[in-house]
Amino acid sequence: LKNKKGYLKIHVAVNIKTKEIIALEVTDEKVHDGKVMKQLIEQVLNNNHNIKIKSFIGDGAYDSNENFQYLNDKRIRPIIKVKRNSISSFRNNKIRNREVELQTKDYHKWKKKRKYGSRWMVETVFSSIKRMFGECTSAIMFQNMIKEMTIKVSLYNLFRRIT
Repeated sequence: LKNKKGYLKIHVAVNIKTKEIIALEVTDEKVHDGKVMKQLIEQVLNNNHNIKIKSFIGDGAYDSNENFQYLNDKRIRPIIKVKRNSISSFRNNKIRNREVELQTKDYHKWKKKRKYGSRWMVETVFSSIKRMFGECTSAIMFQNMIKEMTIKVSLYNLFRRIT
């Protein structure tokens, strides 16, 4: 058997207006995106006291009752694409059920009304970072990879402010 190296996953929270990265979590490839949402939001709330989070935009990876409940508890509007085969159920979070119904009824209307299209901003941020710094890290140890990614994100934010 070959010893296969894994890869890093970079999870970010982006301020859609400024294109600035306001929270960062670095994990290995085994960590599911949806499991990191709470840490990203807590990071924003704890480190940026002047920021009020109005909504959270996420793809289907963030579709879970726990995430919808957490966002509801924090009074943050979920703009999360539900999984394709989703159904309304009394076991589901009320807000998730509403999103399932709206998306299955008329997905394009939901997408436009919720401004789900702004999610592309996060993809643009990832693309910018890859163009600026490449897709690889120089570090070998995981803790140092995290430090390297933190520095790259800080530099990205600094460049955003300058231009």
